[in-house]
Amino acid sequence: MNTRSFIIKVIVMAAIITIANGCRKAAEEEKLNINFQKYTMPNGLQVILHTDHSDPMISYAIMYHVGSSREIPGRTGFAHLFEHLLFGGSENVPAGKFDKVIEAAGGMNNGFTTRDVTTYFEVFPKNALEKILWLESDRMGFFINSVTPRLLAIQQNVVQNEKRQGEDNSPYGFTEYVIDKNLYPANHPYNWEVIGEMEDLKDASLNDVRNYYDKFYGPNNATLVLAGDFNPDSVKQLINKYFGEIKPHGDVASRTPMTVSIDQTRKFYHEDNFANVPELTLVWPAPQAYTKDSYALDYLARLLAEGKKAPLYKVLVKEKQLTSEPVAYYYPSELAGEFTVKIRANEGKSLKDIESAVSEAFERFEKEGITQKDVERIKATSERSFYNGLNSVFNKSLQLAFYNTYLNDPGYIEKDLENIKSVTLDDIKSVYNKYIKGKNYIETSFVPKGETNLTADNSVKAEVKEENISQQTEVPIARGGSEEIKRTPSSIDRTAEPTAGKEPEARIPEIWTAVLSNGIRVYGIENKELPLVNMNIVFKGGVSQDKLDLPGVASMIASVLPQGTKTKTPEELEDAVQLLGSDISMYTGPDDITMSAGMLSRNFEQTISLMREILFEPRWDTSEFRIARTATINDLIQAEAQPARVASTEFYKLAYGDKNILGYDSRGTRESVGKITIDDLKAYFDRCFSPSETMILIAGNINREKTLESLTQFVGSWNPKEITFNRYPVPPAPEISRIYFVDMPGSRQSVIYAGYPSISRENPDYKKADFVNYRLGGAFTSILNQILREEKGYTYGAHSTFREMKSPGPFMIWTSVRSDATFESLRIIRDEMEKYRKGISPADLQFIKNCMIRSDAMRFETNNALVGMLTTMTRYDLPQDYISKEEIVIRNMTVEEHKAITDKYINPDKMYYVVVGDAASQLQPLEKIGFGKPILVNK
Repeated sequence: MNTRSFIIKVIVMAAIITIANGCRKAAEEEKLNINFQKYTMPNGLQVILHTDHSDPMISYAIMYHVGSSREIPGRTGFAHLFEHLLFGGSENVPAGKFDKVIEAAGGMNNGFTTRDVTTYFEVFPKNALEKILWLESDRMGFFINSVTPRLLAIQQNVVQNEKRQGEDNSPYGFTEYVIDKNLYPANHPYNWEVIGEMEDLKDASLNDVRNYYDKFYGPNNATLVLAGDFNPDSVKQLINKYFGEIKPHGDVASRTPMTVSIDQTRKFYHEDNFANVPELTLVWPAPQAYTKDSYALDYLARLLAEGKKAPLYKVLVKEKQLTSEPVAYYYPSELAGEFTVKIRANEGKSLKDIESAVSEAFERFEKEGITQKDVERIKATSERSFYNGLNSVFNKSLQLAFYNTYLNDPGYIEKDLENIKSVTLDDIKSVYNKYIKGKNYIETSFVPKGETNLTADNSVKAEVKEENISQQTEVPIARGGSEEIKRTPSSIDRTAEPTAGKEPEARIPEIWTAVLSNGIRVYGIENKELPLVNMNIVFKGGVSQDKLDLPGVASMIASVLPQGTKTKTPEELEDAVQLLGSDISMYTGPDDITMSAGMLSRNFEQTISLMREILFEPRWDTSEFRIARTATINDLIQAEAQPARVASTEFYKLAYGDKNILGYDSRGTRESVGKITIDDLKAYFDRCFSPSETMILIAGNINREKTLESLTQFVGSWNPKEITFNRYPVPPAPEISRIYFVDMPGSRQSVIYAGYPSISRENPDYKKADFVNYRLGGAFTSILNQILREEKGYTYGAHSTFREMKSPGPFMIWTSVRSDATFESLRIIRDEMEKYRKGISPADLQFIKNCMIRSDAMRFETNNALVGMLTTMTRYDLPQDYISKEEIVIRNMTVEEHKAITDKYINPDKMYYVVVGDAASQLQPLEKIGFGKPILVNK
């Protein structure tokens, strides 16, 4: 992964709630067998081993029981900053080597910080196991002497840019800051955000790093989990070899829950520099994770906002048209929890009206109540969610680590399931009355600049620390030197990288095929690991079948078609799907429209019967069409305030122009969406959907015979017809490079895009171009990311790609950089492309080969990954053995061919450069780049 941290709440919920929610019926019908061994080493390190010989990969996770809640005021954000530092090298692994070793082995790695834990993980082929244990043990026990002032300053800047990208330079980015400051008292460890304060990040010192390491990063405060294909006895010996000599240190005190109560409802507003529609957030104090009430609160959140029967949806979306999607969720942490309702307004709607409508929805919930059928619907979908949480060794390793860290019991899964199964209607009503009804809460109104008239009544101005663009908090970075690192003594030679074991053979799964009598082509892969099936029905065409005078129709089809059938209202269809524990959705891409379903294998036939009904008996519900059109327009409006989306939209507009549908947003424009009618959707459906241009892709625990028997229902009266596909002209690359600047006044970052319309996935050169891109910007260790992030600290990440498409897709580079680093970043991007055209070394060539070939095994681990492989194969008419054939292409690449492909497809002097940022401070300096005077674009 190119990003380095996950600090959003969803990640914690995925591990705490996903495993908790589910398997009610499965626990009764099928024995869940998550085998594991747990033991504690003499130094206090807790080790959990889960063997899974069916998986070609191994996942390693190390979870430290420390997060932002262990910080103190004045030193906030340190847990997350320290997480970044651990990727910068250790005493025996020089800076930059850690990631290169893992990538060259065919693996991936990352980390995340929450309020309560910090976690590092890798997924890799099994022959690299000893390398991973060497790397991880070195940064656990042999790290602290490697931290230099330069390394600290670089990561301080990187984390500050992460904060700018996700918070300061993003609509509604300060919401969590305002909530935390007012929901929790100043002395509560949840009073500050995980990302921390800008000034605190700037003021972090080497002494802080050493003290933090000594206190919290001992083996006695960690859980190590290995999951995958290995021999436990051999692994124990390796773990003892690498981790056994690491001495315990630090005494991390256990803590009791610290739930909060507030003496009155408090309302705050903030004028948001990037929002162009208002958003209302309400948060109630709630209990911590794994209490009896926590299970019922999760049910309550879903019943209030999820689905067409939910009162928040009925009142705010369907009846009053105040929003497109209400959100409610219960978020549990180790010490306390929160219950949140969040409503982003449709254009022109006031938060006063939304606040009133939320109250009305709650009153309706109290009056109408819920039924046992509603509860069963939540239980059924949770069962599949639970199994999805076990569909990879990575997910299993994280879940085992969370259970052990929070509860000291990796086997808590059975108790958890029992707690979930015991949730009743009365429990749900009880938590509503106990925590929500008539209780005090914190409310925020985030409104566009200058539109305080839209705030909820009685709101007071929130105290928000916003960075001054002219005084950005850059931490000076010392020049790199040859600082000698003092090595901690070890009983083994830790400077020697272990050799890898025998390379495992890539287990490319067997694909079965069939053609139905009406021409539908079927491709399947049987995967017996879990009782799950994923199935996609792919209709060729997608956005490319839209007309230039009415873009957005294809996207609207995907929004409206699955909303009901001729014999089922939208509510009835939703009920039927969810009671099966299934999920049916649609989405539109450049080349096709996909109906996607996930289901329990025992409910396969019933689920695809509903898919058939959607397809053959469309309802074309006018109310759902109105809702979808409003939601799309509102999303397009919101996109105009998001710098990254503005940059992407402007880049495609420049690259493809107004004569190619790719020059338009795939959802259309405000004007075109406003003109679309139900008849336009029907006409597209009649014109572009045919069994002869349809594929069914399936992976999971179902065999070919049962699949084809069930798919006979897709034949019947659906007869093939000839479809004429649009062919849009693809503009050439520009003759000269120019910079196009979109002004977003006060922007604390500049978003940069560079590229041009390049190459089709079907072009024989595509895999070679993909190979060339890997070293430039296609990985965390890539040149652009290492310079802009790891050397300069200008950005949280820099990337490049040749986008996969049937028509020539773009080559593009993109990054978000600190505002005052705009000129220097653009210069580096241009110069590094020019340097790259001069060629690479044989060592770099071999590194790319190792990374790309050895990582192939990760393509086959989950049902989603298998369906993705089938999608690539069928969309681009590739042979079944295309992965093996492309491996041959990679193995045969030479330094000379690398240079030839680079020269052919990467020319910095023939590209569009788009910058979205603060024109007052950044536009004029860009004249010196060498691409002429930048063109100021009217957003």
